[in-house]
Amino acid sequence: MRRTLEILLSLVLLALAGHSALAAGVKAARLWPSPEYSRLAIEFDGAVTFKQFSLKNPERIVLDLEGVEPETILAEVAGKVAPQDLYIGAIRVARNRPGVTRIVVELKAEVRPQVFTLKPMGEYGHRLVMDLYPASLDTIEKQVENAIERAEKKIEARAEPGQPSLPGADAPGQAKVPQPDRAGKASPPEKPATTEKAGVVDKGEKSDKPARPEYQRLIIIAIDAGHGGEDPGAKGANGSREKDITLSIARRLKGIIDKTESMRAYLTRDGDYFLPLHERVSKARKVQADLFVSVHADAFIKPHARGSSVFALSEKGATSAAAKWLAKHENDADLIGGVNIAVKDIYLKQTLIDLSQTAQIADSLKLGKAVLEEIGDINQLHKPHVEQAGFAVLKAPDIPSILVETAFISNPEEEKRLNDEAYQDKMAQAIVNGIRRYFERNPPLARNKLAVTF
Repeated sequence: MRRTLEILLSLVLLALAGHSALAAGVKAARLWPSPEYSRLAIEFDGAVTFKQFSLKNPERIVLDLEGVEPETILAEVAGKVAPQDLYIGAIRVARNRPGVTRIVVELKAEVRPQVFTLKPMGEYGHRLVMDLYPASLDTIEKQVENAIERAEKKIEARAEPGQPSLPGADAPGQAKVPQPDRAGKASPPEKPATTEKAGVVDKGEKSDKPARPEYQRLIIIAIDAGHGGEDPGAKGANGSREKDITLSIARRLKGIIDKTESMRAYLTRDGDYFLPLHERVSKARKVQADLFVSVHADAFIKPHARGSSVFALSEKGATSAAAKWLAKHENDADLIGGVNIAVKDIYLKQTLIDLSQTAQIADSLKLGKAVLEEIGDINQLHKPHVEQAGFAVLKAPDIPSILVETAFISNPEEEKRLNDEAYQDKMAQAIVNGIRRYFERNPPLARNKLAVTF
């Protein structure tokens, strides 16, 4: 009998040792709230098995993690829930049964959860990701619509009967903005469908100050701050993160554009959260943007690389080995940030309608050249011409799109400049000057009454 008990005890100890060896340790737990969705990312030192289900009254999402102990790191995530989070009210973590840790996410509203795992990528190990999207797709559409309506109301508030439409317009008819056609609510600007052009004088020559163009309608510029959230982008030797610098410059860029007559900017992201590349393209098309400008801070394997660059899309391969390397690096943002592969292909089919975008690329090159001329006045250029490569974020089939590498964050001297507010202001102003110069030479088309479909 004693011998039997000893054997049973040994088997139990072996089973427990085996379970401990197979258990996944928690390395980090991160929350990323945003206006569009909330993300919970849990990082492990090994693969993890989980079960997911929902509970009602109140609304909750439950994750059961097998072979995971409720460690301090995991328990601390409960205290990271931000009051301004639109979708997560609270998080509770506890041991449900031996070898199983339960995470209960209390919701503020009905959501569409997406839960998936990611294999090790970049600086991250195995990850379990839960993205909580609003149950109604109309929620995001309404946010975009309200943003445009607010911009139009500001323009209308400045205008007075018999006076120029915007401040600074010296003559009747200058900088006119049409009254929006509403049926109880604001409608986004329509896409161009005719060849009618606004009356803009093309100066032809570069001057110290761009001439004031006479735009006949509101121009929407989509500003895309590269990277964000789980995807930090490139890192400088002194710890600077590309995602922080790009957001700072993008906000400054928006501020200048919003003060420019007949122009308004729309940020694809206005906070520290991850946004898939295809969604950046989709958001620009939803607001029917006239231009798309993606802001980045370059990095290279050699720290002496320096200078600013402008890129456009290429259908026929990259114009240089460096451009090809950079495009791959930027396109890997989806893998690092974490895209649910199960839904990615569906979105790509909806947004990347046509890759034979000859006209879009031609206009993008014109825009890129105008911007490159301006930023060359405040920083050395890495290349004296617009380069091309297969950047996924530039693939909107109907919007001229460029990617601006403001400087090399991997260069210690340029990293210091990128963190300087004065340099950020100069870079933002130079990009705006380039945009205005582009419209001087390529006046915006009149919009029709057709809405874009997705």
